[in-house]
Amino acid sequence: MNLPVSPDSPVSPVAEARPEGFLRVQAALRQRGHAQPPRWLDVAARTSQEAAEALGVSLGQIAKSVVFRRRADDAAVMVIASGDRRVDEKKLQQHTGPLGRADADFVKSHTGFAIGGVSPLGFAPAQGLSLPQLFLDADLLRFDLIWAAAGHPNGVFPMSPQELKQLTGAEFIEVVQA
Repeated sequence: MNLPVSPDSPVSPVAEARPEGFLRVQAALRQRGHAQPPRWLDVAARTSQEAAEALGVSLGQIAKSVVFRRRADDAAVMVIASGDRRVDEKKLQQHTGPLGRADADFVKSHTGFAIGGVSPLGFAPAQGLSLPQLFLDADLLRFDLIWAAAGHPNGVFPMSPQELKQLTGAEFIEVVQA
């Protein structure tokens, strides 16, 4: 999959120093042998809608990261879901037990990323915290190509849903609202 970048594209090749989270994702992708390096958007895309508009793709092709706080042990649980779907907490709790909302500080300390740029790989949890428990929503399989955040609101990377599974080691489950 070769994705050219034209001069008019909202996606710029990486040519200058980038933020630490973006560089972690770039290194994780390279380490896993992913053919497509992360791209830098000329505009910040903190929401799935902003990312879809910047990339010129459908909202569902944005693989958004949704983080929850597991009540039993205060661990992070993360679902990568299509941008056009809402995660159904009751369905997810069948896999995790009771969940609560995760605020911005919780997300940053448990993933190493700020909300708006949370990547499905390249985590850097604060000292003493474990990696998030990660799930992929099966609705992502509707698409041949999806885009995920690359550690910063301006960073994204492309892959197929199956490549996302290979990159993360997470399983597909059905956890979105009908």
